[in-house]
Amino acid sequence: MELENSYKLLNNIDSPDDLRKLKTEQLPMVCEELRRKIIDELSCNPGHFASSLGVVELTVALHYIFNTPYDRIVWDVGHQAYGHKILTGRRDVFHTNRKLNGIRPFPSPKESEYDTFTCGHASNSISAALGMAVAAKHKGEDNRHVVAVIGDGSMSGGLAFEGLNNASTTPNNLLIILNDNNMAIDRSVGGMNQYLLNLQTSESYNRFRFKVSRLLHKWGILNDKRRKSLIRFNNSLKSMLTQQQNVFEGMDIRYFGPVDGNDVNALAKVLKDIKDMQGPKLLHIHTTKGKGFEPAEKAATIWHAPGKFDKETGERIVTDTEGMPPLYQEVFGHTLLELAKANDKIVGVTPAMPSGCSMNILMKEMPDRGFDVGIAEGHAVTFSGGMAKDGLIPFCNIYSSFMQRAYDNIIHDVAIHKQHVVFCLDRAGLVGEDGPTHHGAFDLAYLRSIPNLTIASPMNEHELRKLMYTAQLPDKGPFAIRYPRGRGVLVDWQCPLEEVQVGKGRKLKEGKDIAVLTLGPIGNEAMRAIASAEAESGKNIAHYDLRFLKPLDEEMLDEIGQNFKFVVTIEDGVLKGGMGSAILEYMSDHGYTPTVRRIGIPDSFVQHGTPKELYQICGMDAESIKKILLSF
Repeated sequence: MELENSYKLLNNIDSPDDLRKLKTEQLPMVCEELRRKIIDELSCNPGHFASSLGVVELTVALHYIFNTPYDRIVWDVGHQAYGHKILTGRRDVFHTNRKLNGIRPFPSPKESEYDTFTCGHASNSISAALGMAVAAKHKGEDNRHVVAVIGDGSMSGGLAFEGLNNASTTPNNLLIILNDNNMAIDRSVGGMNQYLLNLQTSESYNRFRFKVSRLLHKWGILNDKRRKSLIRFNNSLKSMLTQQQNVFEGMDIRYFGPVDGNDVNALAKVLKDIKDMQGPKLLHIHTTKGKGFEPAEKAATIWHAPGKFDKETGERIVTDTEGMPPLYQEVFGHTLLELAKANDKIVGVTPAMPSGCSMNILMKEMPDRGFDVGIAEGHAVTFSGGMAKDGLIPFCNIYSSFMQRAYDNIIHDVAIHKQHVVFCLDRAGLVGEDGPTHHGAFDLAYLRSIPNLTIASPMNEHELRKLMYTAQLPDKGPFAIRYPRGRGVLVDWQCPLEEVQVGKGRKLKEGKDIAVLTLGPIGNEAMRAIASAEAESGKNIAHYDLRFLKPLDEEMLDEIGQNFKFVVTIEDGVLKGGMGSAILEYMSDHGYTPTVRRIGIPDSFVQHGTPKELYQICGMDAESIKKILLSF
């Protein structure tokens, strides 16, 4: 039980207005209490831990110096924003974070006026903030400041560079804060990461330049046109003297830093000094992911989202999994390694998720066969297409909701030319506590319209292994396999690797009254519902595992269309345009007229909660399915 006096300053901060009433010398204490609050809460209510600890000082400094919510702070990836939530009126409800009907897992304008933009996916902050800065200028709100906070590896995303490019040519006063902690979820990779580590500049030089520019403005010598010319000349001179090139200043974006992002008073001073400067500017800060909690500082990847832990000892509280089925991710990782050992053409590709998707299993044993490309989903797909063009077989593992960002790449760079790329869509379906930005709800609908693409979903771990084996066989072309987050259903998950006939489903159970069609692991819920409904009503219900959404098993569908008056389709994906829609289309096109009832994710963004809770809300759990079966 938290004592009332545990947070002497924090308990009196109900909004940033209260924070701004404090003296600057009190800010380190606010940071200490805020960091302790995050540790206390997340030790028993798991969430994204290390990222928010790393930006405590930045969060406090931003809300202290800027007039939020009138001034806009746009966070990039909500992993960083727990301190922000606590300081902006959600301190007393923070214990409901990620829980059903509690506060949202990531910042959302629907929850708070301080949450200026949705930020569940990476790299969008600069573009969104630039839009706000231009809007402020257009409306004559010259006193409104806009700040984009980008970090946790998000600068490797292409959208971030598109935003930077536009910011360099569009009149604006945007401030970009680059939170450089050398991490995404796993350690950051790529040339930009190394560049940021090496980038240096003189703090005294920047102070001198700032004072001179203010003086020149005051004298009327430095107008906007002259300012840009002077910046270009100044940047060229500095590059020559320091023998360094600065990519940001090369784009006419004023660069400051790097500075210590875990020194709140220094940060507040820098922010105060630069906030009223004209033109786009970037403040580069160095922070430590997991700052203030030693185990997280030493192993930031593990502590990105560690689950429950003992806040005193730092020991993670891990549930005993002996005798339980494995995670689908573990089955993928071990099977990929097994396939790669047998086929030297196989390589693995992931955008910054090697541990999350278990590709680290391949990368550990065969480091030259696994590629972490950073937060860059579109690049991951096109990179895979390039390797496939010249004879390799990439297994490109991207979370379902993140694959949405690479839709054109799938079509243009893989499907059109039938490149042999195996897309492994992890976290498909309802994922739980991460909420609407992370549910893998749309992949069945957005993929099935693409020509040349095979789409499959395994009902269990054996099926996943067999589909992965099938997908790497010659002449299979683009092949998508989607599977959920979490545990499967088979303790004995290992099985021989056998080819599955593409486009061929399975009849799991005979029946004559109702035909139930399922795709993927949701079929296990259906099995329980069918058994319960039959026991309660005496109905005789057939169960078909479709296995493939594309191509459809037309022989199976003809059998169903000819023999059943009632058909139920069940999918862990959106109803609009998904598997059920495909079945309706087939029945209509072939003159079959059964009554079809579709079960799946409704036409709305599903909130956060445990998967079990969300399945019940969407009517996709065994009990809800049973009620529908009994209604015929």
